[in-house]
Amino acid sequence: MPTPPPAGPLGLRPLRSWTLRAKLLASTIALFIAVSLGTGALVVLATQHYLSDQVDASLRQTVSRSLDGDLDGGDHHLVGPPPGSGTAMLRLGLRNGAVVNDRFGPVNTVVDAEGKTTALTAAQIGVLLEAGIGAHPVDVDLGHEIGTYRLIAITQAGATYITGVPTGPIGAITNQLIGLVAAGTILGLAVVGVGGSYLIRRNLAPLQRVAATAGRVSQLRLERGEVALAERVPQGDTDANTEVGQVGLALNSMLDNVGNALQARQESEMRVRQFVADASHELRTPLASIRGYAELSRRERDPVPPSVTHAIGRVESEALRMQGLVEDLLLLARLDAGRPLDHDPVDLTLLAMDAVSDARAASPEHKWELNLPDEPVEVPGDRARLHQVIANLLANARTHTPAGTRVVTALRREGDTVLLSVTDNGHGIPEALQRTVFERFVRGDEARTRTSGSTGLGLSIVSAVAGAHGGRVGLRSKPGETTFVVELPAA
Repeated sequence: MPTPPPAGPLGLRPLRSWTLRAKLLASTIALFIAVSLGTGALVVLATQHYLSDQVDASLRQTVSRSLDGDLDGGDHHLVGPPPGSGTAMLRLGLRNGAVVNDRFGPVNTVVDAEGKTTALTAAQIGVLLEAGIGAHPVDVDLGHEIGTYRLIAITQAGATYITGVPTGPIGAITNQLIGLVAAGTILGLAVVGVGGSYLIRRNLAPLQRVAATAGRVSQLRLERGEVALAERVPQGDTDANTEVGQVGLALNSMLDNVGNALQARQESEMRVRQFVADASHELRTPLASIRGYAELSRRERDPVPPSVTHAIGRVESEALRMQGLVEDLLLLARLDAGRPLDHDPVDLTLLAMDAVSDARAASPEHKWELNLPDEPVEVPGDRARLHQVIANLLANARTHTPAGTRVVTALRREGDTVLLSVTDNGHGIPEALQRTVFERFVRGDEARTRTSGSTGLGLSIVSAVAGAHGGRVGLRSKPGETTFVVELPAA
């Protein structure tokens, strides 16, 4: 399986490794948050602007009323807000820096919404003077005891009259509106998260079914043998009017093409296998006849020229070699056809001892060693074929390594698996050849010293027999050490 990309500094995977469902949900939530915040900010700003205009209108009305008439005339004495109006008001009259007095007293008071009057302090008056208040309303913060007021200044008869109303209600309404927007955004986020996840999952379900079909196909063994490629995307997920349906149709079309190709490959393989099996079977009889006639000729009592004797010997030798090749091809054809093998208990320990003894007799110039466990190791299988596996591995080491090479045959059991290994300290197998060493008619002549002929079928028979027993064969090679390992299920 592919390794997932490393997580980021906050433990999150990179965006490119997110699933499509996660990307869609995250995009939907991000878009909702952006729209909600933008809309909320617009509503809050518009409401705040509207309330400010209302306060300005109320302020001008208060100034007009406080001057007891029109701004351009009247007695110029200031009065408080109408009783019971619930409106607070600030009033300050100054002439030459001194507070103006009217018939009600000094004009330097703040009247709250309940009608309670509070005199402005010298510090607060100084703040008002430094604020540069004019005919346009401005906001001035007079401290936490009074708060912020929106103020306007009118000059009448040499005196400046400052009148203002509090902006506290604007802030309260704005804060409430911000709270409502935040609460609505959070509630909407929860709804979008849950509902969006459900809708995205539901709409992506066809794509998941298409992916599941592709996943099941990817797990099929398609490299050899008869393949029944029956997996297809369901009919309901192949609507050409939808994007997922187009993917489903394309996948089904591809599976049809692959199925046809696999069927053609299977038929071609079967024809080749049948041809090899038939040819091998038919060649056995004439080869046996050739060997028989050659042997009979060598036993002839009449004088035979030495050249003829040598030729007859070569014919017999080559016939014997060809007969071995035919037997190997016939065995591979039978294994490819799935011919069942025996599954009797086989003592691999005895087979290894016999095979090494035979190899020592065939090539005494090699150093043959055994590494066997104390207890016998048994596997279920075909005794003759398993003996052939060990013999082929030893013959491979004998054929492709120089005299004096140390060859170790080891056997051990690991859990439910039996490991048979043959290791030599020869020149090794090139890496480019290791990928194809178990294929048929592959020879290692370029990599190892060739001392005798080789058909190139020995290791392919080892691989085929191991596979027929439910096992496998592997190779590890480097200069000075080459190891073939056969894994077989234990008894």
